[in-house]
Amino acid sequence: MTDIQRCEIRPGCLVEWTLHPKAVETAAELPEDGRPPAYVQESHVRTARTVREDGLFVPTWLGTAFDIPGKVDLDVLQHALRDWTLRHETLRSGFRWVGDDMRRFTLDADAVALHREDVGDFAEAATLTRYLQDRFDVAADALSWPNFIYTAVVREDGASVYMAFDHSNVDAYSLQRIAAEIHELYEAGLEGRALDTAPVASYVDFCAIERAQADRIDDTHAIVARWREFIAQCDGKLPGFPVDLGLDPEGPLPAQKFMHEMLADDADAAAFEAYCRPYGGSLVGILAATALIVREIGGQDVYRTVVPFHTRAKSTWSDSMGWYVGGAPIEIPVARATDFDSALRMVRAALRESRPLSRMPIARVLRLLGSDFRPTSPDLYSIVSLVDSRATPGSERWQELKAYGLIRISYGDQVCVWLTRVHEGLQFASRYPATDIAYKNMRLYAEGLREYIVSVAGGREQELTARARA
Repeated sequence: MTDIQRCEIRPGCLVEWTLHPKAVETAAELPEDGRPPAYVQESHVRTARTVREDGLFVPTWLGTAFDIPGKVDLDVLQHALRDWTLRHETLRSGFRWVGDDMRRFTLDADAVALHREDVGDFAEAATLTRYLQDRFDVAADALSWPNFIYTAVVREDGASVYMAFDHSNVDAYSLQRIAAEIHELYEAGLEGRALDTAPVASYVDFCAIERAQADRIDDTHAIVARWREFIAQCDGKLPGFPVDLGLDPEGPLPAQKFMHEMLADDADAAAFEAYCRPYGGSLVGILAATALIVREIGGQDVYRTVVPFHTRAKSTWSDSMGWYVGGAPIEIPVARATDFDSALRMVRAALRESRPLSRMPIARVLRLLGSDFRPTSPDLYSIVSLVDSRATPGSERWQELKAYGLIRISYGDQVCVWLTRVHEGLQFASRYPATDIAYKNMRLYAEGLREYIVSVAGGREQELTARARA
């Protein structure tokens, strides 16, 4: 994961594809689709609307970037992009407001067509980067539809594809699959081969199923009681990142900055995985290290956070593009940790207890709590996430193809940390408030994670014990 400034954009001739105006006109006349938005979608769109009404435009799109080597046939690429769009129903499904309710509409597959526009030549990478970011901000906006755009920067020796989507359509796992899927469709088109382009399981269907299940619980349910207790322990709020971020409580929503680096090479990452495996794996190790590090930085005796988990509980949804993410609250009494192993045991126990809660949408729980969680930031809480991408089709070629997942860095008062296990090692990416204090403490955090990983990999656990007891 990176931002658009760091994905190796090179000059060339820019071409873009959007949903054809006739398709957009057809969608405007469509009747309501009875399948409701997922709670996470509704929360996302309502938050965007609230922040916009407060006078701030906060882009929240996600995207992907990858190369296609060799002279590119734009007609074949357009056909591949349309076929890929038809696979994923969420891209032709949007929302309109009826009073204060969000109602879904869904375009028929036969009505989907892409409109291609030759934007022109860009001689400077910086100018092209600024153009793409500004274009994506408008074309992949949470409050408009369609809310996706595909582009290609064409050169004699190949093309770089850049695609952006409103977050309501995608998660990190979805982004990681796109490059291989487009390559497969494009190569089949070049060779004149027929390829199975049947739709995969629909995220729109998942939204309806998940929402129906969520609506069966009420405010007496045990899951709601656990969240109520957790939020009370967080002073009535969802948890932020427990270090000083230099924020002004009365100030405007701050701009954010981005931090991106490799924390460990493949050998060290593998050794860390092996050490943590008896306790549940690398996620347990990352959270244990995080709990110990933020205690060193901020002094909190208990580390409370919401851990993101995917909600693709059935293989039916494994190839589907959508926002399949829930959150589980955990608290780690890190002051009781005597060494890294004891912190690992605490995290393992907390995750075992709390992970089932991630299948209940947080937005549904907050509604049942009856509290006024009026969103003022695009992020409800801070996160530390770990995704192992090595089993993703095509991931072994990501470096060769300059393939990236893209994050839009804009405004926010929370910290989001994404750790990605790639074939080359463990990658760290984070967006955080753009203050000097936040930068200092996020550097301390990133370096602390690196030290824990390298110490475990090097068999220097005694150093970790000394840190835990300090």
